[in-house]
Amino acid sequence: MPATDVFEHAAVEQAIANTEFAGQLHHVASTASTNDLALQAARSGARHGVWIADEQTTGRGRGNHAWHSEPGKGLYMTALISPSIPMQSALSLSFTTAIAVQSAISSVTGFRRRDQIDIRWPNDLFLNGKKCGGILIETSAQSVPATDPAMLRYAVVGIGINVNNAIFPAEIDAIATSLRRELPDPSQPLRRESLAAAILLALDDEIRRLTSSLKPRTSDLTQYSSWISGKRVRVEARDDDPGGYTGITAGLNPSGFLLVHGDDGQLHTVLSGGICEP
Repeated sequence: MPATDVFEHAAVEQAIANTEFAGQLHHVASTASTNDLALQAARSGARHGVWIADEQTTGRGRGNHAWHSEPGKGLYMTALISPSIPMQSALSLSFTTAIAVQSAISSVTGFRRRDQIDIRWPNDLFLNGKKCGGILIETSAQSVPATDPAMLRYAVVGIGINVNNAIFPAEIDAIATSLRRELPDPSQPLRRESLAAAILLALDDEIRRLTSSLKPRTSDLTQYSSWISGKRVRVEARDDDPGGYTGITAGLNPSGFLLVHGDDGQLHTVLSGGICEP
């Protein structure tokens, strides 16, 4: 592996010293999935931690789609978190994490939020119109009496970012990109450590916001994403709606689910399935 691809674990540890992830960073050369490592730890009782791999052999995205993982070129990271929040609030974790990652990418690269680095609700990151990253979250609820609101036990927050990838498989080359490919001068590789630290700092800030009296991010979410209002989209097929449908996005409901004014005249709430341009 080239020297520029070697991950400097200590640099990230130093940067996140004042976060809940301090002292809990794990780096591996290769693994099937960093989400799987975090899930194993969570099921053994852990409630915090970060796992970063140079390569994932079976990385996955939404809907069990495979995620292209070139050794040493991308950031493949999973954070285990356990904020004391209702499961209802946990529904917003995908978009909350996407905002944190978007902020981190902007701070490291200078790309403009939304105009260049955009969020396709709820968990895909696009750079200049091409996909550069994704988020996969898996949650577990605490055991509580039926009369009590369900509370989050833990969340496994998987983040995959194409950082220094120069080429992609032919089948995705037209729709995928990396941070380096979109830089004005792509000749110099980006350090994954800087991006990892920036993401963890931003994620820690967002978690504190979720669990404190700080004003939640419920106003003007269009500053982060061009997809949640006024965007013509196709909602991909689901098991209960095999044909899918098209329409115009109309913001989010109070629970954080996307609303779409369908061409059929109905206001749809997107509970599952993804969205794309028609």
